[in-house]
Amino acid sequence: MSLNSSHTLTVSGQDLAKNGSCSSSRPPWEDARTVLKPSTPTRKPQPPKPENGITIAVSSRVLFNMEKEQQIFEQQGMEEYIKYQVAHETEPFSPGPAFSFVKALEAVNTQLRELYPESEELFDVVLITNNHAYVGLRLINTINHNQLFIERFCMTGGNSPIGYLKAYHTNLYLSADPVKVREALEEGIAAATMFTQEKMTEVSETQLRVAFDGDAVLFSDESEQIYKAHGLDKFFEHEKAHENKPLDHGPLKGFLEVLGKLQKKFYAKGQRMDCPIRTYLVTARSAASSGARALKTLRSWGLEIDEALFLAGAPKGPMLEKIRPHIFFDDQMFHVEGAAEMGTVACHVPYGVAQSVRKGGKDKESSPVVK
Repeated sequence: MSLNSSHTLTVSGQDLAKNGSCSSSRPPWEDARTVLKPSTPTRKPQPPKPENGITIAVSSRVLFNMEKEQQIFEQQGMEEYIKYQVAHETEPFSPGPAFSFVKALEAVNTQLRELYPESEELFDVVLITNNHAYVGLRLINTINHNQLFIERFCMTGGNSPIGYLKAYHTNLYLSADPVKVREALEEGIAAATMFTQEKMTEVSETQLRVAFDGDAVLFSDESEQIYKAHGLDKFFEHEKAHENKPLDHGPLKGFLEVLGKLQKKFYAKGQRMDCPIRTYLVTARSAASSGARALKTLRSWGLEIDEALFLAGAPKGPMLEKIRPHIFFDDQMFHVEGAAEMGTVACHVPYGVAQSVRKGGKDKESSPVVK
């Protein structure tokens, strides 16, 4: 709503003259009542059917910053948490680590709808949360405030939401809860833990950029097991001997696959060079010694990767800072923390041999905390 220099009140694209004259035959206050609706957007496109879309399930704590509310829940309990949320339900949450990623998905959908108006092969973002339904109004208000297109909600009132992920045909699940992420991976669903970060680099608003580690993310942890058990030299020998044998798939292979399918839809319209989806392989492997097997594996799967960076053990953070991905997936917290410190939204995929380290003769899980 704005007041311009000619004193005409503009509401949602309609002009209501100050003296009460209006192009409609109805009284002006009726026109105002019509356009001054609550914050719920109108004329939204329909979401795709779950079996046709690419379902991205996100928890409320990664879509929005709910650190303060989480502290209230942990320190004061559920009842005080609900009271606080209801008392503040007209105050939108600030964006969380998955926010820019979701906005980029919507930007891709906009272009897909222009090129393929009848197709339902689109991203479908579903809010999956164990919040009580009583808190739902604040979430809805925040989604509408930010003009996000999220129509599907699942609020489980404290119960685990994992059982609903398969019903939604979920292609990727992002959560702040590492336990739920592990449960999803055990069910064969691509999943990763996200963290609230102090620094988040500005990212593209027109091109979705997704970066993947290789071993234990796109690929299985077969080669990483060799490295952990026998050292770097044996790893290189193993990779050379098995160069022409494709690696088994890792937990995020399916997500790269659906990104590739959407990319090909843009390629078919002559948009290979300016495709709004770009993918990256960012791996600690060295190109000469072990890179060939990674690339041959992707080729055997019929998958393309737009850029491949073989860092030979060098830190990933500086390279990711240049790429500016909306999201980066890695199985090792060392790389996740290094990327996050430089502003990249980095997710932990708790899969494979790297999740257990020997300390004092005991196996302990790698820490899921990004400081």
